Amino acid sequence: MFTGIVEELGTIEAVEPLADGSRLTIVGPVVTEDAKHGDSIAVNGVCLTAVEVGEGRFSVDVVAETLRRSSMKGIAPGDRVNLERAMALGERLGGHIVQGHVDGTAVVRGTDADGLTRFDLPRRLSRYLVEKGSITVDGVSLTVVEAGDDHFSVALIPTTKQLTTLGLREPGDEVNIEVDVLAKHLERLAAAQLADQAHGVQPRSGDNGGVREAR
Repeated sequence: MFTGIVEELGTIEAVEPLADGSRLTIVGPVVTEDAKHGDSIAVNGVCLTAVEVGEGRFSVDVVAETLRRSSMKGIAPGDRVNLERAMALGERLGGHIVQGHVDGTAVVRGTDADGLTRFDLPRRLSRYLVEKGSITVDGVSLTVVEAGDDHFSVALIPTTKQLTTLGLREPGDEVNIEVDVLAKHLERLAAAQLADQAHGVQPRSGDNGGVREAR
């Protein structure tokens, strides 16, 4: 679990092809201070497991599913990436609840006259966005300013531009998106309830186990 508060900008040192994905070696002296084999580290918002750690760098294996669903498929040596260690219990939750499970990608549209950064987003993901809700872009916790049918906008403060990859992005660049996990769960629960109502099924009176019966 993460917060979407980036700890440092790392650098991709090497990309090694594997039978079912790639192994990335990433320079990140801050996140490797106390990291060890098996720890979770978010790389551009993707939760990955450290398989090797040492000398200010770490290696992770990225499977084919992750490459297909995220911008990791185009990553190359020299690229800068946002890094965040997993959240520890008892710490302040500065951003919002981030799983590191990327839902898909968006494309940078550019900055408008009001200084807002706009992104084109697939409609299958846009339904989870609401004005003033939370969204994770390349692992950065942000607040949605405008939520459209196929796009959204955010306001990036100078610090965010300076300390994350979002200050390096240009129109046409692809970024990783994770929508609010609570919205996805609520959609699933609501869909199941509506389906039950359509089929005349209701919960048994006093049953806490979720068992349903037809009317």
